Amino acid sequence: MTSYALPKKETWPDTMASPEPHLELLQRLSAGDESALRELYAAYGQRLYAYALRLTGDPTGADDVVQETLVTVWRTAGKYRGEGRVLAWLLGIVHNLALKTLRRRPLPITDEMETTLPAPGASPETQAQANDQARWVQQGLQTLSSEHRAVLELVFYQGLSLEEAARVCNCPLGTVKSRLSYARQHLRGVLSRQNVEEWR
Repeated sequence: MTSYALPKKETWPDTMASPEPHLELLQRLSAGDESALRELYAAYGQRLYAYALRLTGDPTGADDVVQETLVTVWRTAGKYRGEGRVLAWLLGIVHNLALKTLRRRPLPITDEMETTLPAPGASPETQAQANDQARWVQQGLQTLSSEHRAVLELVFYQGLSLEEAARVCNCPLGTVKSRLSYARQHLRGVLSRQNVEEWR
């Protein structure tokens, strides 16, 4: 199977237009069509990488997780039974592989994991405030467990429902809700402390 280099982010198409746009790609994959794997990667590569990076905190490790995910998809596409979205199924594979990576080699969160970009033409003061907030969010994320970061990524960045996130994380719905609530409260506390620091 061919190894794929990550293309530039702006070349990746949006996959949210249709509720299930790529089911036929998995059917082609199960029949051994390697071009379907390239198309699947073009459609989902950015989002799989973003989730792997959120969990591992390491760009190189995230690349490795995505490559291993593609190998797994190539081998197991025929096992997909159409239960839930293709994206959720793919993120479930990334989730399991990324957690294995974390167990082997725990890594800190890097600056690439959370950046806040100010609006075009923002003043230097606005840009500085955005940079400060991004730094505080990074620090807050760094103190969360990988399980809490995973739920935040799945729900807020990947757009999965709570039920889909529970399937990806292989845990009860109530656990996802409690992790999400804790993570949000934690980050709110971090940003509140930022405001206190700024007023001192």
